Amino acid sequence: MNWDDARVFLAVCRESTLRGAARVLGVDQATVGRRITALEKSLSATLFLRTSEGYALTAVGEAALTAVEKMEHSALELERRIQGLDDRLTGLVRVSTTDSLAIDFLIPAIAHLHEQHPDVRVQLDASTQILSLAKREADIAVRNTRPDNPDLIARRIARWPVGLFASQHYVDAHGVPTPGSAFEGHDLVVYQPYLQGNKDMTLVSEPLGRGRIVASLSSSLLVRRSIAAGLGVGEIPVYMGERDGLVRLWPERTRPVPFDVWLVTHADLRHTARVRAVIDEIVAVFSGTGE
Repeated sequence: MNWDDARVFLAVCRESTLRGAARVLGVDQATVGRRITALEKSLSATLFLRTSEGYALTAVGEAALTAVEKMEHSALELERRIQGLDDRLTGLVRVSTTDSLAIDFLIPAIAHLHEQHPDVRVQLDASTQILSLAKREADIAVRNTRPDNPDLIARRIARWPVGLFASQHYVDAHGVPTPGSAFEGHDLVVYQPYLQGNKDMTLVSEPLGRGRIVASLSSSLLVRRSIAAGLGVGEIPVYMGERDGLVRLWPERTRPVPFDVWLVTHADLRHTARVRAVIDEIVAVFSGTGE
């Protein structure tokens, strides 16, 4: 099995449908189907069961998957090592981050990078989905969680306390919540993933039991914008709340765990010139924000 066939096989394994695999590979569905059929014929083995719900691996296919994943690991390692020796300030760098960090920090960093190195292109992915650096889905990640993969180099570039904020309009209309009241009589906006994973959720250590959750948002940027729009009281990093011109409530209180920002890249890529240039710009734009 050559690497091109292996890529098609892996895509079908991971997506379970020809359409999904075609989307990942950037080819049409018919091409993926022909490649899988030809691969099975060349191996004289049935790798997939065709079901109404998609493609499922046979026992032979599962054995093949283990071997093909080793091929993938070797191919990606070779690619990273070669790129790690590249000293040209040209080419594509893929960066993964959140929408909030992208707007406030990454876009300004990319703008400055373009002024200095116009031949370096940046592909910026801003979502709550964490792309894999080990699989080359991204070259750099800027996130608020530190990865545990030993092949990744992580550097904390900011640490911000998390406080309670509201808009001036909200404070004028509803006043300031009373500490110890569990937000009685107040509207709240919360980060949805945190709400789903925490039965006893609090905002800056204050229980929410008597407050009204009027909006649950899927990203930190949406939480910030909802607070700014006067929807309710919410918890965000102090740096961002002050940057947005919001009113900080209970300034003596912060969330027990601060908001850390980590810059992560693969060990094999950190000395590639274009990756290094992007890293330097990202670090510079975060400098002075607090750590």
